[in-house]
Amino acid sequence: MLTRRHIRVKVMQSLYAFHQSKNQNFNAEEKFLLKSMKEMYDLFLLILKLMIEIKSYSEKYLDKSQKKFLATQEEIDPNMKFVNNKVIKILEDNIDLQNALEERAISHWNRDGEYVAILWEEIRNSESFHEYMATRTASFKEDKDFIINLLREIIAPNEKLYDYLEDTKLTWLDDLPLVNTAIMKYLNKLKEITPQDSKLPKLYKSPEDEQFAIDLFRKVYLNDEELANEMLGKTPNWDKERIAEIDTILIKMALCEFLQFSSIPVKVTINEYLEIAKEYSTPKSSIFINGVLDKISKEYQEEKRLNKMGRGLM
Repeated sequence: MLTRRHIRVKVMQSLYAFHQSKNQNFNAEEKFLLKSMKEMYDLFLLILKLMIEIKSYSEKYLDKSQKKFLATQEEIDPNMKFVNNKVIKILEDNIDLQNALEERAISHWNRDGEYVAILWEEIRNSESFHEYMATRTASFKEDKDFIINLLREIIAPNEKLYDYLEDTKLTWLDDLPLVNTAIMKYLNKLKEITPQDSKLPKLYKSPEDEQFAIDLFRKVYLNDEELANEMLGKTPNWDKERIAEIDTILIKMALCEFLQFSSIPVKVTINEYLEIAKEYSTPKSSIFINGVLDKISKEYQEEKRLNKMGRGLM
């Protein structure tokens, strides 16, 4: 689920938190990093479960409507298209999801069901829902397109859900865009014949990715002063005080990758940190960081300091 860019972002956030707090407890900071990444997976499961809970709530809503004393014909014979959505059915039946929710004790919507109700009302009154419910049957593609649109247009941007997630787990608000992207990818890959025993994406794509997170954090954290010295004189027309703290951290991380990670090409490192800067720092940061990293990488190459192995890694 986590890409290398996601991992770099989490390491950046942990290093930033360390600099802000002035905490000198290395073990505590490393545990916080690993815990925050594991909690990202909890959020991934929580949002998948939310879609199931919205469907269950809508089913109860229809059932209550049918039992009204003066029920309308539409309430007596309701459109079950959303309730029977094939994508939500796949999520409901997925054994791996059921086990993960139980193992990690993800039961938030049992005690905080009012957020399910809030989202259902917003969905029920939305234009996209009315368009979807204009017919009583759907192809798998239509069902999937609707659920993806539901996540993108209604669930993901909901402010009350934002507030709830922030109150529940402080790191979740920053994680939400990454998690929503992972959910979109997962939903897009679902097929009508997806079996009940199909596996959910794992938090890390490989053991190497988890080790990359640990190694990157440790090597930047423990070599902070040396990496800061590498920047000296490489930021013309920029006083130290004028450089955004996030930019400094991103440059240090990139320099660490230049010098310490032999399998990562220089161009990949530069591109990754430029993209992160565009999202997490100031409007001009990516231009500034690109200039610094380009200059330093060329100097490292001339001085034969780049620790790269294999073709095409320079």
